[in-house]
Amino acid sequence: MKSNKHKALLLIFGAFLVIGVYSLGYSISRENFPYLFAAFSLSFLGMYGIYKLQKYQEIWLGIFLFGFLLRFILSHSIPLLSDDYARFLWDGEIVRLEGNPYDKTPQKLVEDSANELEFFERLYPYLNSPNYYSVYPPSNQLLFGLAAEASGENTLFGIISLRSFLLLGELLVFFGLLKLFRRFDVPLRNLVLYWLNPLVILEVIGNLHFEGIVLMFLLGSLIAYSKNKKFLAGTSWGLAIGVKLLPFVFLPSWLFFRKIKFSPFFWIGTLLAVCISFIGLVWDDAWINFLQSIRLYQGKFEFNASIYYLLREVGFWIKGYNTIETLGKVLSLTFVIWVWFISWKKAPKSLFKLADLWVLIYLSYLLLQPVIHPWYLIPGLGLSLMTGKKSFLVWSFAVIFSYQAYGNPNFEESSFYLVLEYALLLIALVWDYRPQFFSTLNKLSKNES
Repeated sequence: MKSNKHKALLLIFGAFLVIGVYSLGYSISRENFPYLFAAFSLSFLGMYGIYKLQKYQEIWLGIFLFGFLLRFILSHSIPLLSDDYARFLWDGEIVRLEGNPYDKTPQKLVEDSANELEFFERLYPYLNSPNYYSVYPPSNQLLFGLAAEASGENTLFGIISLRSFLLLGELLVFFGLLKLFRRFDVPLRNLVLYWLNPLVILEVIGNLHFEGIVLMFLLGSLIAYSKNKKFLAGTSWGLAIGVKLLPFVFLPSWLFFRKIKFSPFFWIGTLLAVCISFIGLVWDDAWINFLQSIRLYQGKFEFNASIYYLLREVGFWIKGYNTIETLGKVLSLTFVIWVWFISWKKAPKSLFKLADLWVLIYLSYLLLQPVIHPWYLIPGLGLSLMTGKKSFLVWSFAVIFSYQAYGNPNFEESSFYLVLEYALLLIALVWDYRPQFFSTLNKLSKNES
C-alpha cells in the first residue's frame, strides 16, 4: 500500500514538472508574469516533491532518465524567456562566413552592407543590443559557428544545434556531480536539486545559456585534481574562464590552496587553456572591441541587483544622480579585496573546503553586481549542492520574481518583488552561515556592554 502511494506521488510530482517545463518552454512569454510564476512554481514543487520522496532511495538512474526527458521536451522550442539566442546565431553566421564577430556591431553591419542579408535581417529585430560589439569569448564563437554550419540559415536548426552542445555539457555535469557527491559522501538524491531544477532546465537547455558549460569545466577541474591530475585541473579551470570570464575570480582560492600553489603543471595547464581560448581576439585588434563592450555592459546596465541598488539609492540622495560608473568601480574593488581576504583567511586544505570557498566567492560576486540574470546562478547552484549550502537553491526559486519586470514599460522593476526575492535569500544566507552570523552578533553585543 505504501509502495503504491509512493509511486502515485512520484507520478503526480513528475507530471507537475512536465506540465510546468512544457508550458514555460512553448507557450508562456516572459511578459506574462502571473502565468510564468504559476508554471515555474508548479515545476519547482514537482522537483522538491521528488527530492523528498527520494529520502530513502539512491536510485540515480531514474533521476537521470527523467531529467533527460525534461530536457528533450524542450528540444524544438524557440526561447521565450530570453532573446540572447539571436545574438548567438548572428555571431555564428558571421563565423561561418569567415568573418570576425568582433569587427562590427550588428547595426553597423546592416548599414554598411550593399547586399541583401536575409538571415541577418530575420534575426536583427530580436537582437537586444544591436549597437554593441559581441561580448562572447572566442570559445563560444566556435560553438556558434559550428551551429551555424549545421543549421543552413534555419533559425530552429541553429537553436537545436546549440542545444545539442549544451545538452552534452549537461550530461557531463550530471556525471561529474555524481562522482563528486560520492567522493564527498553527499546523498545522491541531491542530484534532483540540479538535474530536475526548472531554472537549470529552462535557462541552459531552453534559453541556451552557457553557464552549464562553465559548471562542467569547474567540476572537471575538481575531479581532475581529486585524481592528482594537476595539469588537467588547471586546463579545465582555464577553459571555464574561456567560456565566461567570471571563474577567474577563483584565482586567490587556488593560490591559497596549499596543495596547488607551487604546482607548475597546474599553472601551465591554466595558462595554455586561457591562451588558446582567447587567441581569436589577437587578430584585427578584436580584443579592443570585445573589452569595450564588456566595459559598457558593466557601466550601463542594471537589473535585479541587491547591495548595488541599496548603495545606488544612497548615491541618489547624496549626489542627486545615478552613480553607476563610480559605484560599479567601488564595488568591483571591494569584491577583489574581499576575495583575497577570505581566500587567505580560509586557506582551504581539502577539495571540499575549496568547493565551499568557491560557493562563497560566487555568492559574494553576485550580491555586489548591478546585473543579476537568473542563469547567472547556475554554476553556484551546482557547486553548492556538494557543500550542503542552501542559499543558491532558495535563490534558484526566488529569482523568478525578477521576470516580473519584463511585463512593465521599459522593464521597470518592482520594489516589492525585489524585496521579496532578497528577503528569501537573506533567510537562506542566515541559515547557511548561522555559526558565523551568531558569532558576530555575540561579539557586537559584548562590545556594547
